[in-house]
Amino acid sequence: MSAELVSVSGVLHINRKRFLFLETTHLKLRGVVSLLAVTLGMVLCDLVQRFLIGPLVWLIPSSRKRVLGAWMQAMAWLTSRPMVFLGGASIAPPPQVPFESGVLIIMNHQSLLDIPMVCTSVRGGYPLIVTRKRYRRWIPLISHMIRLYQYPVVDPTANRRDALGMTDNLSEVARTAEVPVAIFPEGTRTKDGNIGRFKKAGLRRILQARAWKVYVLVGDGFWKYAKFKNFLSGINKMNGEVAFVSELEWNDPTLDPDPFIGEVRKQMVAGLAQMRGESVA
Repeated sequence: MSAELVSVSGVLHINRKRFLFLETTHLKLRGVVSLLAVTLGMVLCDLVQRFLIGPLVWLIPSSRKRVLGAWMQAMAWLTSRPMVFLGGASIAPPPQVPFESGVLIIMNHQSLLDIPMVCTSVRGGYPLIVTRKRYRRWIPLISHMIRLYQYPVVDPTANRRDALGMTDNLSEVARTAEVPVAIFPEGTRTKDGNIGRFKKAGLRRILQARAWKVYVLVGDGFWKYAKFKNFLSGINKMNGEVAFVSELEWNDPTLDPDPFIGEVRKQMVAGLAQMRGESVA
Protein backbone atom coordinates (compact mmCIF):
# COMPACT_ATOMS: atom_id res chain seq x y z
CA MET A 1 0.00 0.00 0.00
CA SER A 2 2.82 2.39 0.89
CA ALA A 3 4.53 1.75 -2.45
CA GLU A 4 1.27 2.36 -4.29
CA LEU A 5 0.73 5.68 -2.49
CA VAL A 6 4.25 6.77 -3.36
CA SER A 7 3.63 5.83 -6.99
CA VAL A 8 0.34 7.73 -7.12
CA SER A 9 1.95 10.73 -5.43
CA GLY A 10 4.74 10.68 -7.98
CA VAL A 11 2.31 10.57 -10.89
CA LEU A 12 0.29 13.47 -9.45
CA HIS A 13 3.47 15.49 -8.97
CA ILE A 14 4.53 14.88 -12.58
CA ASN A 15 1.06 15.74 -13.87
CA ARG A 16 1.03 18.93 -11.80
CA LYS A 17 4.38 19.97 -13.29
CA ARG A 18 3.07 19.24 -16.76
CA PHE A 19 -0.08 21.25 -16.08
CA LEU A 20 1.91 24.22 -14.79
CA PHE A 21 4.23 24.04 -17.80
CA LEU A 22 1.30 23.94 -20.23
CA GLU A 23 -0.45 26.78 -18.41
CA THR A 24 2.68 28.95 -18.46
CA THR A 25 3.24 28.17 -22.14
CA HIS A 26 -0.38 29.03 -22.93
CA LEU A 27 -0.14 32.37 -21.14
CA LYS A 28 3.10 33.26 -22.90
CA LEU A 29 1.53 32.30 -26.22
CA ARG A 30 -1.39 34.66 -25.55
CA GLY A 31 1.07 37.43 -24.76
CA VAL A 32 3.07 36.76 -27.92
CA VAL A 33 -0.05 36.64 -30.11
CA SER A 34 -1.45 39.90 -28.71
CA LEU A 35 1.94 41.63 -29.10
CA LEU A 36 2.32 40.38 -32.66
CA ALA A 37 -1.19 41.57 -33.50
CA VAL A 38 -0.42 45.07 -32.19
CA THR A 39 2.97 45.18 -33.96
CA LEU A 40 1.59 44.00 -37.30
CA GLY A 41 -1.30 46.42 -37.01
CA MET A 42 1.11 49.31 -36.34
CA VAL A 43 3.25 48.44 -39.37
CA LEU A 44 0.24 48.26 -41.70
CA CYS A 45 -1.37 51.38 -40.26
CA ASP A 46 1.93 53.25 -40.61
CA LEU A 47 1.59 52.82 -44.39
CA VAL A 48 -2.04 53.96 -44.35
CA GLN A 49 -1.11 56.97 -42.23
CA ARG A 50 1.78 57.99 -44.48
CA PHE A 51 0.08 57.52 -47.85
CA LEU A 52 -3.57 58.25 -47.08
CA ILE A 53 -4.20 60.10 -43.80
CA GLY A 54 -1.25 62.51 -44.13
CA PRO A 55 -1.98 63.52 -47.74
CA LEU A 56 -5.70 63.81 -46.98
CA VAL A 57 -5.29 66.41 -44.23
CA TRP A 58 -2.69 68.22 -46.34
CA LEU A 59 -5.02 68.43 -49.34
CA ILE A 60 -8.11 69.28 -47.25
CA PRO A 61 -6.89 71.33 -44.23
CA SER A 62 -10.46 71.92 -43.04
CA SER A 63 -10.80 68.18 -42.38
CA ARG A 64 -7.74 68.02 -40.13
CA LYS A 65 -9.44 67.83 -36.73
CA ARG A 66 -12.15 65.46 -37.88
CA VAL A 67 -9.84 63.07 -39.74
CA LEU A 68 -7.02 63.08 -37.20
CA GLY A 69 -9.51 62.66 -34.35
CA ALA A 70 -11.08 59.60 -35.92
CA TRP A 71 -7.68 58.17 -36.83
CA MET A 72 -6.32 58.70 -33.32
CA GLN A 73 -9.25 56.91 -31.73
CA ALA A 74 -8.82 54.00 -34.15
CA MET A 75 -5.09 53.77 -33.36
CA ALA A 76 -5.74 53.91 -29.62
CA TRP A 77 -8.12 50.98 -30.06
CA LEU A 78 -5.58 49.10 -32.17
CA THR A 79 -2.79 49.41 -29.60
CA SER A 80 -4.86 48.41 -26.57
CA ARG A 81 -7.83 46.17 -27.39
CA PRO A 82 -5.88 43.18 -28.79
CA MET A 83 -4.40 42.83 -25.33
CA VAL A 84 -7.94 42.36 -24.04
CA PHE A 85 -9.33 40.15 -26.81
CA LEU A 86 -6.22 38.03 -27.37
CA GLY A 87 -4.15 38.44 -24.21
CA GLY A 88 -6.96 38.31 -21.66
CA ALA A 89 -6.09 41.62 -20.01
CA SER A 90 -8.71 43.80 -18.35
CA ILE A 91 -8.47 47.46 -19.38
CA ALA A 92 -11.30 49.76 -18.35
CA PRO A 93 -12.28 52.69 -20.61
CA PRO A 94 -10.83 55.96 -19.28
CA PRO A 95 -12.95 58.94 -18.17
CA GLN A 96 -13.81 61.44 -20.90
CA VAL A 97 -12.55 65.00 -21.29
CA PRO A 98 -13.82 67.48 -23.88
CA PHE A 99 -12.16 67.91 -27.25
CA GLU A 100 -11.67 71.67 -27.16
CA SER A 101 -9.12 74.43 -26.83
CA GLY A 102 -7.73 75.33 -23.40
CA VAL A 103 -7.90 71.78 -21.98
CA LEU A 104 -4.80 70.41 -20.24
CA ILE A 105 -4.59 66.73 -19.27
CA ILE A 106 -2.10 65.73 -16.58
CA MET A 107 -1.56 62.02 -15.95
CA ASN A 108 0.99 59.73 -14.31
CA HIS A 109 3.16 57.41 -16.38
CA GLN A 110 3.33 53.66 -15.68
CA SER A 111 3.72 52.07 -19.12
CA LEU A 112 3.39 52.69 -22.85
CA LEU A 113 -0.31 51.86 -22.54
CA ASP A 114 -0.77 55.23 -20.83
CA ILE A 115 -0.53 56.84 -24.27
CA PRO A 116 -3.54 55.12 -25.90
CA MET A 117 -5.40 55.62 -22.62
CA VAL A 118 -4.88 59.39 -22.61
CA CYS A 119 -5.79 59.51 -26.31
CA THR A 120 -9.00 57.58 -25.71
CA SER A 121 -9.90 59.97 -22.89
CA VAL A 122 -10.40 62.82 -25.39
CA ARG A 123 -14.01 62.52 -26.50
CA GLY A 124 -14.09 62.17 -30.28
CA GLY A 125 -10.74 63.84 -30.84
CA TYR A 126 -7.08 63.81 -29.95
CA PRO A 127 -4.60 65.55 -27.64
CA LEU A 128 -1.19 67.02 -28.39
CA ILE A 129 1.09 64.89 -26.20
CA VAL A 130 4.40 66.24 -24.93
CA THR A 131 6.77 63.55 -26.23
CA ARG A 132 10.45 62.67 -26.00
CA LYS A 133 12.41 63.55 -29.11
CA ARG A 134 13.93 60.06 -29.48
CA TYR A 135 10.49 58.65 -30.38
CA ARG A 136 10.49 60.63 -33.63
CA ARG A 137 12.67 58.00 -35.34
CA TRP A 138 12.43 54.31 -36.21
CA ILE A 139 9.13 53.44 -34.47
CA PRO A 140 6.40 52.25 -36.87
CA LEU A 141 3.31 54.48 -36.81
CA ILE A 142 4.39 56.43 -33.70
CA SER A 143 7.35 58.33 -35.21
CA HIS A 144 5.33 59.56 -38.18
CA MET A 145 2.34 60.28 -35.91
CA ILE A 146 4.48 62.65 -33.81
CA ARG A 147 5.24 64.68 -36.94
CA LEU A 148 1.75 64.42 -38.43
CA TYR A 149 0.00 65.57 -35.25
CA GLN A 150 2.78 68.10 -34.53
CA TYR A 151 3.46 66.92 -30.99
CA PRO A 152 5.80 69.15 -28.99
CA VAL A 153 9.01 67.26 -28.20
CA VAL A 154 11.48 67.47 -25.32
CA ASP A 155 14.92 65.95 -24.87
CA PRO A 156 16.45 65.62 -21.37
CA THR A 157 19.86 64.96 -22.96
CA ALA A 158 19.89 68.09 -25.14
CA ASN A 159 22.41 70.87 -24.69
CA ARG A 160 21.24 74.15 -23.22
CA ARG A 161 20.64 75.86 -26.57
CA ASP A 162 18.57 73.01 -28.00
CA ALA A 163 16.69 72.57 -24.72
CA LEU A 164 15.70 76.26 -24.71
CA GLY A 165 14.51 75.97 -28.30
CA MET A 166 12.34 72.98 -27.40
CA THR A 167 10.81 74.68 -24.36
CA ASP A 168 10.13 77.82 -26.42
CA ASN A 169 8.36 75.66 -28.99
CA LEU A 170 6.42 73.94 -26.19
CA SER A 171 5.26 77.34 -24.95
CA GLU A 172 4.14 78.35 -28.43
CA VAL A 173 2.29 75.07 -29.01
CA ALA A 174 0.56 75.39 -25.63
CA ARG A 175 -0.41 79.01 -26.30
CA THR A 176 -1.89 78.38 -29.75
CA ALA A 177 -3.24 74.83 -29.43
CA GLU A 178 -6.85 74.44 -30.58
CA VAL A 179 -7.05 70.92 -29.14
CA PRO A 180 -6.25 69.51 -25.67
CA VAL A 181 -2.64 69.23 -24.55
CA ALA A 182 -1.50 66.21 -22.50
CA ILE A 183 1.63 65.79 -20.40
CA PHE A 184 3.11 63.09 -18.19
CA PRO A 185 5.01 65.33 -15.73
CA GLU A 186 7.09 62.48 -14.27
CA GLY A 187 8.88 62.41 -17.62
CA THR A 188 9.49 58.67 -17.51
CA ARG A 189 7.73 55.48 -16.47
CA THR A 190 7.81 54.67 -12.76
CA LYS A 191 9.25 51.31 -11.73
CA ASP A 192 6.98 50.74 -8.72
CA GLY A 193 3.74 52.28 -9.98
CA ASN A 194 3.80 55.13 -7.45
CA ILE A 195 3.68 58.80 -8.44
CA GLY A 196 7.26 59.75 -9.22
CA ARG A 197 9.04 63.05 -8.88
CA PHE A 198 7.77 65.67 -11.34
CA LYS A 199 10.10 67.18 -13.93
CA LYS A 200 8.54 70.61 -13.71
CA ALA A 201 10.16 72.57 -16.55
CA GLY A 202 7.76 71.50 -19.29
CA LEU A 203 4.64 71.80 -17.14
CA ARG A 204 5.75 75.25 -15.96
CA ARG A 205 6.05 76.50 -19.53
CA ILE A 206 2.62 75.10 -20.40
CA LEU A 207 0.96 76.77 -17.42
CA GLN A 208 2.72 80.06 -18.13
CA ALA A 209 1.43 80.05 -21.72
CA ARG A 210 -2.29 80.59 -21.07
CA ALA A 211 -5.27 79.86 -18.84
CA TRP A 212 -6.31 76.20 -18.67
CA LYS A 213 -9.07 73.90 -17.60
CA VAL A 214 -6.95 71.15 -16.06
CA TYR A 215 -8.11 67.53 -15.94
CA VAL A 216 -6.07 65.40 -13.54
CA LEU A 217 -6.11 61.66 -14.29
CA VAL A 218 -4.40 58.73 -12.59
CA GLY A 219 -3.76 55.31 -14.11
CA ASP A 220 -2.90 52.12 -12.26
CA GLY A 221 -2.45 48.43 -12.96
CA PHE A 222 -0.10 48.85 -15.93
CA TRP A 223 3.33 49.18 -14.33
CA LYS A 224 3.85 45.50 -13.48
CA TYR A 225 3.70 44.65 -17.18
CA ALA A 226 5.86 47.44 -18.58
CA LYS A 227 8.80 45.06 -19.10
CA PHE A 228 8.74 42.63 -22.01
CA LYS A 229 9.14 39.43 -19.98
CA ASN A 230 6.41 40.41 -17.50
CA PHE A 231 4.09 41.39 -20.32
CA LEU A 232 4.42 38.02 -22.03
CA SER A 233 3.98 35.91 -18.91
CA GLY A 234 1.34 37.98 -17.12
CA ILE A 235 -0.76 39.86 -19.68
CA ASN A 236 -3.88 37.93 -18.62
CA LYS A 237 -3.47 39.26 -15.07
CA MET A 238 -3.36 42.90 -16.12
CA ASN A 239 -6.19 44.89 -14.57
CA GLY A 240 -5.62 48.45 -15.72
CA GLU A 241 -7.78 51.50 -15.26
CA VAL A 242 -7.61 55.27 -15.45
CA ALA A 243 -9.53 57.31 -12.89
CA PHE A 244 -10.62 60.95 -12.89
CA VAL A 245 -9.06 62.76 -9.92
CA SER A 246 -10.13 66.38 -10.29
CA GLU A 247 -10.91 69.27 -12.60
CA LEU A 248 -8.95 72.42 -11.73
CA GLU A 249 -8.91 75.96 -13.05
CA TRP A 250 -5.65 77.70 -13.90
CA ASN A 251 -6.74 81.24 -14.67
CA ASP A 252 -3.66 83.45 -14.23
CA PRO A 253 -0.59 82.46 -16.27
CA THR A 254 1.44 85.23 -14.59
CA LEU A 255 1.40 83.42 -11.22
CA ASP A 256 4.17 81.15 -9.99
CA PRO A 257 3.04 77.71 -11.19
CA ASP A 258 5.01 75.70 -8.60
CA PRO A 259 2.33 75.74 -5.83
CA PHE A 260 -0.28 74.65 -8.38
CA ILE A 261 1.99 71.85 -9.64
CA GLY A 262 2.55 70.75 -6.05
CA GLU A 263 -1.20 70.59 -5.47
CA VAL A 264 -1.69 68.55 -8.65
CA ARG A 265 0.92 66.02 -7.54
CA LYS A 266 -0.62 65.84 -4.07
CA GLN A 267 -4.03 65.09 -5.58
CA MET A 268 -2.55 62.43 -7.86
CA VAL A 269 -0.87 60.70 -4.93
CA ALA A 270 -4.16 60.74 -3.01
CA GLY A 271 -6.08 59.56 -6.07
CA LEU A 272 -3.74 56.63 -6.62
CA ALA A 273 -3.98 55.63 -2.95
CA GLN A 274 -7.78 55.76 -3.17
CA MET A 275 -7.73 53.50 -6.24
CA ARG A 276 -5.62 51.01 -4.30
CA GLY A 277 -7.71 51.27 -1.16
CA GLU A 278 -4.81 52.73 0.81
CA SER A 279 -4.80 55.51 3.37
CA VAL A 280 -2.94 58.74 2.72
CA ALA A 281 -0.86 60.31 5.46
